[in-house]
Amino acid sequence: MEASRTDQLKASPRMFESSFFDRLSRVHPIVPLVIFGPTIAVLLALAASRLDATRVILLVAGGYLFWTLTEYWMHRIVFHFEPEEGVGARFHWIIHGVHHDHPNDPKRLVMPPGVSVPLSLAFFGVFWLVLGLDQAFAFGAGFWTGYLAYDSIHYHLHHHAPRTRLGRWLRELHMRHHFQDDTVGFGISAPWWDRVFGTAVPKVSARR
Repeated sequence: MEASRTDQLKASPRMFESSFFDRLSRVHPIVPLVIFGPTIAVLLALAASRLDATRVILLVAGGYLFWTLTEYWMHRIVFHFEPEEGVGARFHWIIHGVHHDHPNDPKRLVMPPGVSVPLSLAFFGVFWLVLGLDQAFAFGAGFWTGYLAYDSIHYHLHHHAPRTRLGRWLRELHMRHHFQDDTVGFGISAPWWDRVFGTAVPKVSARR
């Protein structure tokens, strides 16, 4: 029997021949919270012990803002770089194509720790180099708070029916990115960047 459209959107196929690596590619949505929640708390504690409160607040806000830009450009440039064949096409499918093919699979929604942790360490290294260690703690706390907010919002938009006006608006924008035009709507938790950079989802014309 042919699978229903709902089943196709939910059940993604194996990503790797190795069962071990395929299991690693399937991540429960709670995993980022388990990893980065305590990390954020530690970073905030370290920042608060070394910097005054005003600087901590400003750096946390700056880190969050930088995350929203990172989310937009990573989604637009990295995730939607789509070679038609070869290793590039395979790489695109692994990091994002599978999510567009099967957007309702909850275990293919967040980045595996084997990728997110090394990538996070690389980002923190850049923050440390540019800002110094003390300020990097606060900036990093804001950055990963933004990342967790993004993951939570993204999961919510795919697997719940938002009840607030803001939630329904974000869900509409993201679903239109998935099912109408994937060249617009790259800001999931921060859609204002789409307006800034000219990729806003067009408004739906009012019915006559």
